[in-house]
Amino acid sequence: MAGHIQDQEELENFKYFWKSWGRWLFAVLLVASLGYLGYIVYQNHQVDKDREAASILENIVEKAQSSPDSAIVAEDLKTLQQEYTGSIATAQATLMAAAVEFDKERYDVAAGHLNWVLANQKAPLIQALAAQRLAVVQLQQKKYDEALAAVSLSVKPEFESLLLETKGDIYTAQGKGKEALEVYELALGKMSKDDPGLDLLQLKIQQLK
Repeated sequence: MAGHIQDQEELENFKYFWKSWGRWLFAVLLVASLGYLGYIVYQNHQVDKDREAASILENIVEKAQSSPDSAIVAEDLKTLQQEYTGSIATAQATLMAAAVEFDKERYDVAAGHLNWVLANQKAPLIQALAAQRLAVVQLQQKKYDEALAAVSLSVKPEFESLLLETKGDIYTAQGKGKEALEVYELALGKMSKDDPGLDLLQLKIQQLK
């Protein structure tokens, strides 16, 4: 029971981290990740491995800050993915790698990282975030059908608005204003009043009316 509570606390901290920095600011993760490290709470049976994974993540962030070359952190990321597959720190490092590749317009590489997260990290929040970001990558590539498939992932109710809004963005990019408006309004109905993305979503709706 205590382990479950700790896991929920960790995910809530991770959720706060993402909400604070916005859903579209990919590259800012490189700086903000250090703040997240201070919030990590460990499950009793994985304390040592999670600490090791968090330490590697910290090294990745420091290296990424000192050099724009993503290859410099590739080996550390590979170690995390091979030895600490289920760790949230590994998921975050891989999301960060996707952010870097997205920023450099290396969309296929970014998609590969996000698909890895979807395949290896089952935490509901992280699944939703990875699916949404994968759809954004595919949207940039104009792979609309694939992007729609990505946001069709079944998620917990509290994360549905995230995927619905992105689905509306895909329809907008396709010139399907009616479908986009319907989906945006569905997203609005599921979004909490204190969601930092509320104003932007309302603006999107107004522009389509």
